[in-house]
Amino acid sequence: MLNSYQMADKKYPDHIKQEITALLAEGYTPAALERKYGIPATTLRHFPITIARKAKHEKELQTAIDKLQSTTYHSTFVQDAPSPKKEGVSVTTEKSFRIGVLPDCQVKPGVDISHLPKIGQYFADKRPDVIVCIGDFADMPSLSSHEAAGSLKTENQRYQLDIQSVQEAMQALMTPIQEVIRTTDWKPRLVMTMGNHEHRITRALEAFPKLLGTIQLEDLRYTDWGWEVYPFLEPVVIKGIAFCHYFQTGQMGRPASSARAILNKQHMSCFAGHQQGRDIAYGKRGDGREMTAIICGSAYLHDEDYLSHQTNNHFRGIYMLNDVEDGQFEEMPVSLKYLMRRH
Repeated sequence: MLNSYQMADKKYPDHIKQEITALLAEGYTPAALERKYGIPATTLRHFPITIARKAKHEKELQTAIDKLQSTTYHSTFVQDAPSPKKEGVSVTTEKSFRIGVLPDCQVKPGVDISHLPKIGQYFADKRPDVIVCIGDFADMPSLSSHEAAGSLKTENQRYQLDIQSVQEAMQALMTPIQEVIRTTDWKPRLVMTMGNHEHRITRALEAFPKLLGTIQLEDLRYTDWGWEVYPFLEPVVIKGIAFCHYFQTGQMGRPASSARAILNKQHMSCFAGHQQGRDIAYGKRGDGREMTAIICGSAYLHDEDYLSHQTNNHFRGIYMLNDVEDGQFEEMPVSLKYLMRRH
């Protein structure tokens, strides 16, 4: 009877096993080959043994196996590595550009933040070139203008408690990221586009100038964690993709209500938060290249009390944008359900 590995091994032709065996012998990691071939690392790391058993020249293959066992693996493919092609299998050796996107977290006192270390660990494992926090990491309910002063919802709300909850949440998110940054050569660019909830601090100062010197945006301490911080509604363009908490439409500057509206207004690939759930639209530029707009504004576990059971039932998660080049990319949603189960 075949074991689970032997059953999986039989799915792949010998020439693929030979290619992977050769690349392993040159020092490429099973993880790197898994990304290129789509074959689980737990399966492909056995291919040298399979090839060795079938080979005629046992001595030569034993030498190759000995070399494999003593080789220090390369962590990634390098640009001048070999690029074998056989029977429709294409292997590119250029490292693709990847952007991780963290939508709105709406951190406030008392909410569950157990997902944040898992998000941080996922980014640390995948090591994107850029991580973008799309804004509203902080909720800042103490500065909400939607609730009447003295109402039940404003009872016991304090600015300092809001700030403390944000610091605890940021530490939970960034600890696994900073550990990998400290111990490897991974140095991601960290980009923060401020949201309307962080902007509550600025609005409070504009409405009550007497608060000047007592509260400020810097209280959030985003820059202390290495984030490049961009003002509310200032887009940041990375590799042809515009990132902003939301994109405005019309003379009143209201948030675009759909991804299609963003494409129609901005005429380029965009990523926005602000709106719960997710919405995606696709289009074409004049030169035939693809445009993609994504709205995803929920990376939190709690339900918002201003929404109903139906409207709280939306997608919650993060995004990885793979193979980013000139506004084109392959989007990959990663749900919080998956992260909570996987990590």
